[in-house]
Amino acid sequence: MMINRKNLSCLLVWALLAAACEASQFQPSTTMSANLAQELRGGSSKNNQKGKAAAKSGDSKWSWDEQAENNVPLKLAIGVSLFALKSASPELKQNLSSWASNLGSSVKNGASNIGESVKSGASTLGDSVSQLGDSVKTTASNIGDQVQRALPIRPAAPQPMGTGTASISDLVFNLVKAIVGVGVLSLPSGIVAFGSSPSAALPAIVLVIAMGAISAVGFSLIAQVCAKTGAQTYREAWAKTVSPKTSWIPTVCSLCKTFLACLSYSMVLADSLRAFVPIESRTTMLLSVTATVLLPLCWKKDLKSLVPFSILGVLGMIYTTLAMAFRYFHGSYQAGSPILRAVPDALKPAFGDDGWQAVFRPQSIVFVSMLSTAYMCHFNSPKFYRELKDNTIPRFNRLVAMGFGVAILISATVAAVGFATFGKACDGFVLNNYAENDVWIGLSRIAVSVSLIFSYPISFQGLRDGVLDMVGTPLDERTDAVLNQSTLILLTLVTIAATLLTDVSFVVAFGGATLGNLLVYIFPALMFGIVTPGARVPSAILGITGVIFGVIGSILTLKGTGGAH
Repeated sequence: MMINRKNLSCLLVWALLAAACEASQFQPSTTMSANLAQELRGGSSKNNQKGKAAAKSGDSKWSWDEQAENNVPLKLAIGVSLFALKSASPELKQNLSSWASNLGSSVKNGASNIGESVKSGASTLGDSVSQLGDSVKTTASNIGDQVQRALPIRPAAPQPMGTGTASISDLVFNLVKAIVGVGVLSLPSGIVAFGSSPSAALPAIVLVIAMGAISAVGFSLIAQVCAKTGAQTYREAWAKTVSPKTSWIPTVCSLCKTFLACLSYSMVLADSLRAFVPIESRTTMLLSVTATVLLPLCWKKDLKSLVPFSILGVLGMIYTTLAMAFRYFHGSYQAGSPILRAVPDALKPAFGDDGWQAVFRPQSIVFVSMLSTAYMCHFNSPKFYRELKDNTIPRFNRLVAMGFGVAILISATVAAVGFATFGKACDGFVLNNYAENDVWIGLSRIAVSVSLIFSYPISFQGLRDGVLDMVGTPLDERTDAVLNQSTLILLTLVTIAATLLTDVSFVVAFGGATLGNLLVYIFPALMFGIVTPGARVPSAILGITGVIFGVIGSILTLKGTGGAH
């Protein structure tokens, strides 16, 4: 386009108009712009007047007459501008129109091209992000596998673990029977170690409750370790927390302790049943009860199948507890009682002045040492947890609370009423203090024998599981044939040992003081402290408590004092 003088003057007029608008703070409206554009296209003054009228009536922000009436510079600039536009060459008008059209087309094409580019780029970027996400996911999975193999603790198995079918009520009887053995009848003699007055029974009850609660905690901790690591046996729990190389340690401890428990049960049964069965030979009695009673019970494969027998055993111990309580509150063995004449002088009631304050003497440690293993059944904790239906930890803890609660109640009652009846004359087996012609206690002796018989298979299952753990037999390979063969072999070995030995009190007592404290306190605290870093302090306290009990119990056993479970 050629810039001649006329066109240049028009441009200058436009500049003048813009300056005037700026100086007068003039705000043009869309209507005015339309009028000026009409002038640029050669519109008539008539149309211009219509535009001014429309602006005046429709635009509230701008009024031609109101703003221009008293604005002389603006009037002059607009007038000159309109005159210049009317006289502008057709060439300028056509070029301006062409520029506007080309500019619109360029903007439209540019926007379209930009849109396509953005769309294509976004699609490519999305594919790249998706590929990057897959790569990150694969890499993270590989890293997780490497970390899992490197860590000593495996990821926790989802709860509930296993396919147990036994309810809480079913397992409560098994747990009570596993805890409450014949050893509970030796607790009254433990109080004699520090007290001789009936009031000494009060702190004894407190100690029975406290030690029972601590033992219950250890029993629960083993199951919690199994829940956190996915372990199904005591040995596997140790291997996944402490070290696979030393997993034989708790297995050997469980194996020895359960073997000694089964051995002592066999020996006691051989001696006690001869009072009711007319068989003179101890060996014949032992072989008979093993073949006709113990073997069928030991054939049982799981805890649920033992529930009916455990109920009978628990009822036998409850009856014994009630019979002892009845004799105490009835005053049957007080001085001058007719039934007391049938009791030997050494076993008749005798009391002294050492009351409840005597619990603060060092001799009370003897009683605490007895209690430290009085609740021991911890080698079976993984089995109870595995066979519990919907075995979440809250449900398992409810089972533990109920089972240990009943066991504590029985133990505290037997210890208190036995000591309150006979005082410092209590025998190591308190039923020996009662007269042989006492009908109530006579039935208790039968009930205890029945209870002992039905305690046998629970301890034997712990022995059998320990042996299978030791030889490395997985749970899924423990078929009925394998269980039957191992049952027959182990029961034969226990019976042979029971016929050859007549007194294993030292071995049982020393094993309870050492192996028992390891299984009840030290091992559970160690494993739980590893899988639960935030609980290492209380776990350490529990472990140290077990060490103290073990040392004291061993010393007392070597000195010939103390009791065994």
